[in-house]
Amino acid sequence: MAATRKPLIEAKPRRRKKHPPNMFAKNNIPSAQTVMSTGASFAASAMVIQTVARNLLPYELKAYIFNNISKFFKSFSFQTTLIIEEFDGLTRNQIYRAAEIYLGTKTCSSMKLCKVSMGEKETKIVVSMAKNQETVDVFDGVKFKWRQVTRQVESKNVVFQGQSSNVRSEKRSFELSFHKKHKEKVLDSYLPFVLKESKRLMEEKKTLKLHTLGNDHMRRYVGGAETWQPIKLDHPANFGTLAMNTELKATIMEDLERFVKRKDYYRRVGKAWKRGYLLYGPPGTGKSSLIAAMANYLNFDIYDLELTDIHTNSDLRRVLIATGNQSILVVEDIDCSLELHDRQTEPQPGVAIKPKRSSQVTLSGLLNFIDGLWSSCGDERIIVFTTNHKDRLDPALLRPGRMDVHIHMSYCSPSGFDTLAVNYLGVNDHHPLMSITRELLAKTSVTPAEVGEQLLKNADPEAALKGLIDFLQQKVKEEDEVQVSDKS
Repeated sequence: MAATRKPLIEAKPRRRKKHPPNMFAKNNIPSAQTVMSTGASFAASAMVIQTVARNLLPYELKAYIFNNISKFFKSFSFQTTLIIEEFDGLTRNQIYRAAEIYLGTKTCSSMKLCKVSMGEKETKIVVSMAKNQETVDVFDGVKFKWRQVTRQVESKNVVFQGQSSNVRSEKRSFELSFHKKHKEKVLDSYLPFVLKESKRLMEEKKTLKLHTLGNDHMRRYVGGAETWQPIKLDHPANFGTLAMNTELKATIMEDLERFVKRKDYYRRVGKAWKRGYLLYGPPGTGKSSLIAAMANYLNFDIYDLELTDIHTNSDLRRVLIATGNQSILVVEDIDCSLELHDRQTEPQPGVAIKPKRSSQVTLSGLLNFIDGLWSSCGDERIIVFTTNHKDRLDPALLRPGRMDVHIHMSYCSPSGFDTLAVNYLGVNDHHPLMSITRELLAKTSVTPAEVGEQLLKNADPEAALKGLIDFLQQKVKEEDEVQVSDKS
């Protein structure tokens, strides 16, 4: 019987493969208490680290760490973003304003949400980006992404006229994002193009605005763009309709034309590019109409400043900075606005002293406002003061450099009446009643406003002129009676 053959290799018993413990096995699932304890420990550690970093690490070190972390992550991005804020210090950023106008022509074609508005007396719809919206613009084959960013700043509780209200302010900016290889193109070509295009759009769509100061509490606590509130200026006055001496009108127009053409001259002689006018004369002589005619002639906005609304000299400076270039700043009835009488005149005995006004604007503050360092914060500005009593003003206000041109707005002259007759009645100097009217005007003092009121009473030229003649004859009679009584 053959012997049993022994295998060359003995089979070893197979070992059972060990698997790592399953953390999700029933016996390995941590209890809820363990999870909560671990989370609490982690949160406590994070708070300790945050507290230590806040209290012990210097601000410079924290800023250094944050900046380096930010640079590390940005190094993996090819995008560059420029931030264009609405204000640069106290003045408005012109690039922001240009972008706002320029993007108004691009918005609705590339956005689902945009803002449209049309003010009272306006004829065109204004389109602009809504808050926190994005749009894409293409320039020279390159895409640029614009994003409007609006964020609320800290609210302030303000008490105004006995009522408490929360004033909230907004900070606005644009973010312009693009590939970083186009940075030079943006700075050298794209942004200059936006500035140039916005200027062209403004000139095409410009309508004259009359600006007035906002509410006191809004102006003092919000500031910025809310300092002035605009409305469309639709005043029909022009130099052709003004009831003024023809030579005087020609002199004013020549002075205005010379002013707007002399930017380089003002810079060469070291003067701020501004011009001051004083319009003085009795009420109703056309001071406000002349201001409107100047604005229409130059296409300048008007800023109507009420000095009694200004509390301090600092407020006065902020108001000046907030006015735009190519504008007319008007201060009407300056002799009544503040105590700016002649400092060399002694108070008369027996004359009651007026109570102190709430405004603390001083004469020196006003002088610095119109002729000091702050007056150079802007270009191509005209400042117009009006008064019924020139003799009540301090001589310091009247000198050249502050009030360069003094214009006496007198009573209605024969040439002024000729203009009114053409405007109101469509008659010329050949009408038989015109010569009689001129003779009566030479004997009495009536304002253009009074003459115009008489001409408005009847649409028939003959009847209107007869009514005016009766009015003038009555005025002459009354003045003669006053003179007789004075002599007696």
